[in-house]
Amino acid sequence: MGGKRVAKLFVALHVACVLVPLAIVVAWAFTSSWPWPELLPQSFSDRGIVELFVTSGDLGSVLATSIGISLAVAVLSTVIAAMAARALAFHRFFGKELFRFSTVLPFLIPATVFAMGVQVIFLRAGLANTVFGVVLAHTIVALPYAITIMSEVTAAAGKKFEQQARVSGAGPVRALLEVQMPLLLPGLLSAASLSYITSFSQYFLTLLVGGGTVKTFALTMFPYLASGDRTIASAYGVVFMVVTLGVFFLFELLLKRFSPAKTEYFTD
Repeated sequence: MGGKRVAKLFVALHVACVLVPLAIVVAWAFTSSWPWPELLPQSFSDRGIVELFVTSGDLGSVLATSIGISLAVAVLSTVIAAMAARALAFHRFFGKELFRFSTVLPFLIPATVFAMGVQVIFLRAGLANTVFGVVLAHTIVALPYAITIMSEVTAAAGKKFEQQARVSGAGPVRALLEVQMPLLLPGLLSAASLSYITSFSQYFLTLLVGGGTVKTFALTMFPYLASGDRTIASAYGVVFMVVTLGVFFLFELLLKRFSPAKTEYFTD
């Protein structure tokens, strides 16, 4: 019983650590004055909502651009990660360990240094100040997360079901799509979700590669964060959370709709 109580306590603390900051952001979106050490806001204002939906006339187009870029990054990162994970899990080739190390290399390089290096390369390649360049840059950043997820899921799923389908007469494409893909679906959606969130929240890399031409939601929100305007910044933060959670729940619905009822993994 003592262990259960401790576990419940840690769960409650975890939930509080997540929900309390989110509640404060929502409250600040409608607050004009909240001085220390008052526990509750002292005056309310609709200035943040007016800024988003009235004064800022391009919120819809900025959101559409951000969502489109992030979805493209999610798809591209997940496809590349799935192929890379399959190669790492089931094939032997020269330089395999070097390739495995290179997949996590962006983790080891400071984000600022990495972004400046990408900017220089993209300027010379003619990819700077383009939506495609931003998508490609975000994909490079999201790939390590996606490959890490897909490597674990692919290794856990193994090839036994796929091999059984091949022995039963299924072709390689059919065995992959109808047998292996449902087993990998939880990992695919997890990789896509994380890649989407990573892309949607990118500011510095988008600023350098997009050059201000490609306007995303993070670029629009950051000046208010930097200037200390908590009301408008929090209003942007609320929209950020709603859009991100909406995409997350969409992925959850896809997982429940298309994943098998019970998944068992085998190791080779």
